[in-house]
Order: sequence, then structure tokens, then C-alpha cells
Amino acid sequence: MVTSNEKPSRIKVRDKFFRLYLSKEKIDEIVSGIARSIDRDYSGKTPLCLGILNGAFIFASDLMRKLQIPCEISFVKYSSYHGMESGEKVNRLIGLNETIRGRDVIIVEDIVDTGLTMTKLLYDLKQYQPASVSIACFCFKKEAFRENFKIDYCGLEIPKLFVVGYGLDYDGAGRNFPDIYQLDETDQ
Repeated sequence: MVTSNEKPSRIKVRDKFFRLYLSKEKIDEIVSGIARSIDRDYSGKTPLCLGILNGAFIFASDLMRKLQIPCEISFVKYSSYHGMESGEKVNRLIGLNETIRGRDVIIVEDIVDTGLTMTKLLYDLKQYQPASVSIACFCFKKEAFRENFKIDYCGLEIPKLFVVGYGLDYDGAGRNFPDIYQLDETDQ
């Protein structure tokens, strides 16, 4: 059993082993930096933060608590992952209920890799005529990125790794870890 003072250097999620990649302390620093940038850029505005479920719920929650500007939050659910692979088909499972016409929207995403999910969401949002749309993502896999949109607030650029923890999952499991772990290729 791990006590609250110990950080496991290795975890098992389903049938895979993962090793520590990023500590919760470093994660907190990154989220604080993103919040400061958003506070600066949206001073005098009240943006709607739009979290993408399921993965972004922890990042969105932490970010909201650090923002000093007035803001609101809502969530949409899009999915493109199946197991450890990002699929070609993006499914919108839960849609937007708020009126965003003429509003500033900040999309809050846990990870952008191929960019297919974000491209679908950006297309869908455009139909609602927001005043502006920006993207805040915690992790960005530049090597996997295949689309053409700008990430306005990027917490961390990571290589093409498979990671879990801090909302990131492997087949729905592993989101609950406060640190981020990368797939340990030595045991696979």
C-alpha cells in the first residue's frame, strides 16, 4: 500500500505497466502558468470554458480553481480513442447546452495528439457563432499531430508516448492517478 507521502514510480493499469513521467507538483505548476496566461488574455471578459469529457475533467477543474477572471464552465463529450489508439472516427456523445453565440469560448482538453477530435469540435462550434474560440490543452503530442489549428495555451509538449493519470486513461482506467505515467515498454 502506498502512503500519502510516497509516490509510486511504477503502476499497473489493466494489463500494462507504466512508469512515472510527470509529478503532480509539476502538473500544478503547469496549470498555474496556463491560468495566469488566460487571466492576462481574458481580463475584462467572462469566457465560457468548455471541457471535453471524459479526460479533461480533472484539468478543467484545476484550471477553473486557479483562474482569477469571471468565467463559466460546461462540458461536451467527444471520443476518438479505442484502447491505446486514436481512431479515424470522432463521435460526439453529449452536446453543448449553453448559448455561445457572441461569447468567448476556451476549449479545455487534456491531450491533443492527432487533432481529429479538436477539428470536429472546432467545426461544430463554428455553427454556433462564438465571438472567439481558443484552445487550452494540458498535453500536446506534436509528433502525432495531423491537423491545422493553433493551440493557444499548451501546458506540455510530449513525445509520442502513451500516458495515463491526471484524467488520461487506458480503456477508461488510470484517470484517478494525480501524477502522469508513461507506458513502460520494457514490460510489454
